[in-house]
Amino acid sequence: MGGRSEEREVSLSTGRMIMAAIDRDKYNAFAVDSGRFGMLPPVGSKDIVESTDDTIEDGAVDLFPMECLTRNGSSVDVAFIALHGRFGEDGTVQGMLELLGIPYVGSGVLASALAMDKIMARKVFERDGIPLPKAVVLGAQASNSGSAQEIERELGLPVVVKPNHQGSSIGLSIAGTHEELVDALNLAFQYDDELLIEQFIKGVEISCPVLGNRKLQALPVIEIVPAGGIYDYHAKYTPGATQEIVPARIPEKQYKQAQELAVACHNSLGCKGMSRTDMIVRGEELFVLETNTIPGMTPTSLLPRAAQAAGIEFPELLDRLIGYALEER
Repeated sequence: MGGRSEEREVSLSTGRMIMAAIDRDKYNAFAVDSGRFGMLPPVGSKDIVESTDDTIEDGAVDLFPMECLTRNGSSVDVAFIALHGRFGEDGTVQGMLELLGIPYVGSGVLASALAMDKIMARKVFERDGIPLPKAVVLGAQASNSGSAQEIERELGLPVVVKPNHQGSSIGLSIAGTHEELVDALNLAFQYDDELLIEQFIKGVEISCPVLGNRKLQALPVIEIVPAGGIYDYHAKYTPGATQEIVPARIPEKQYKQAQELAVACHNSLGCKGMSRTDMIVRGEELFVLETNTIPGMTPTSLLPRAAQAAGIEFPELLDRLIGYALEER
């Protein structure tokens, strides 16, 4: 949990929720902050995994530095990754755990890296015939003013501007005028040197989580209704800022298609354990926006809500995800 990305606070919230709900009769769980290094005593001193003297208090959870895994990995049965954004959701931590031989919850290195890279994920989805909004890609060398004109010619307005490697809608904007588009590009380039600009599709925003490895279960589809009209960082993580309706109020045909698309995206990227695919419904058409390999598990997050609607309470959900991680080994 924690980590070094712009989503650190979200990850801490996810981690705290997991630590509070995990079955203590079944698991000996401790929290590791992947953003903290160099805080262990010399080799040969007391085992930090069993110590409370060297822990770091952060809210209600004691956080251990990352070295407790590299020095004590042989005693760890499974790592539950509750990281969001770069250096956690993008395959980097997954690769480290592979080297240490520690099973972990969620997707592997390649699927994690693909899902975090919106542009590469689009290429994979396009190959597999998954419906997507029309889009333009910009690199760091682009002129914001000139690029805005090109985007308007290609996509029209409004458009959605996204930094390529960010999650939680960080740096995301919806631009309806030329001036707003230039400002949106300026903002997004503060977070990334590659941008994905998509045609704005007005419709019903939905999300569908998937559980499993080989045998997959599409959970109930959630309808997302942000009070401010945009499902941005504030709407995602502020209690009461978004109405989340389960099951989504869409026709049965589109509902089943959304579940099928969520499974297709999960398989297309090669996800394991869990994923959550966000989509837009416009009339009879569905468009995939993105797939998340480590969905949030904060008090306002969608995966726990969908699981609960399917009769899976949060401790059982954690149990299943840990089981999927061990199943792959």
